[in-house]
Amino acid sequence: MRFSISYKSLFNLGVFSVISLFALIGCSSSGDGEDQSNTPSNLVVNKVIVGATSSLPNGDGSGLVNFTVSADNATSYKVLIGSDVINSTSGIFSYTFNQSGTNDYTIYVSAYNGSRFISTSVVVTVYVTPSLVWSDEFNVDGAPDSSKWSYETGAGGWGNNELQYYTNRPENVIVQNGVLKINLIKESYSGSNYTSARIVTKNKYSFKYGRVDIRAKLPAGGGTWPALWMLGSDINTNPWPGCGEIDIMEHVGNNPNRIYGTLHYPGNSGGNAVGGNVLISNATTEFHVYSCDWNASTIRFYVDNVLFYTFNNNSGLPFNKPFFFIFNCAMGGNFGGAVDPNFTSATLEVDYVHVFN
Repeated sequence: MRFSISYKSLFNLGVFSVISLFALIGCSSSGDGEDQSNTPSNLVVNKVIVGATSSLPNGDGSGLVNFTVSADNATSYKVLIGSDVINSTSGIFSYTFNQSGTNDYTIYVSAYNGSRFISTSVVVTVYVTPSLVWSDEFNVDGAPDSSKWSYETGAGGWGNNELQYYTNRPENVIVQNGVLKINLIKESYSGSNYTSARIVTKNKYSFKYGRVDIRAKLPAGGGTWPALWMLGSDINTNPWPGCGEIDIMEHVGNNPNRIYGTLHYPGNSGGNAVGGNVLISNATTEFHVYSCDWNASTIRFYVDNVLFYTFNNNSGLPFNKPFFFIFNCAMGGNFGGAVDPNFTSATLEVDYVHVFN
């Protein structure tokens, strides 16, 4: 493939033209009839991701990558990374990527000698440590932080034939010794035989996309149904399931140690929801980190940073707008199932919730 274009004209056309040029991978240019003996050749791009090891192949989270570009007969180089154009005479330069998480980037490179050049591209996969944008460490004893949480109270089954009455009493929800405790208690209360709590960040905090880490220890006992989950913030005008639901963690005491990550949306809700599950150890006796990594293309679910389910997101789904948190512990119902007649009480404990960009 041959074409003629001047160095000056190329960059006067702007970034769009740069991208168009670099898309012609492996091509070189010289004027018709020109001596091509000095046209650059053997273009090589080497990349070293800072902090990369066998266990961290995409780097240490700094996002820093060192590049060395070389070509025979080259006198200068131009590199396109996203919308950034880098000029170099040595071919040695560094670049810091800043999009959080693990991402693939296509790097376009041209080696020049006058108006003659050769182009290629490489893909680099880089990990950037996410930034903490919101959290609750539950370090202040007493009621949950009212600037972050409010209560949803009452009975009525909550759409799932649940048996508990949600209260805002300290007997059912309290922060103690650095841990949020939601206590599910067998007792007679306002016509229900069980009490518990359900706290939400609705109208106080919501977010679109990011990674959520929640460190929690789950209650034991047949019929218990703890959940750490999210709903679309437009639920008042876009009723469920239109608003969307992301269940980061659900557990049922009748099937101990089985952790569920689930999504509800129109056409796939209730018993027809989509998701995955994983069997872990000691869910009710030890703390584990339950995570969700959510972006425009995927929603991934983890326990202790081990991936167990990936959902393909797209613009036609409700998972592309702000969501808020709900932490609760239900009793019985469609998912919780039969209640152990010997049950007296159990506690959902949450050490922290972290949201990263």
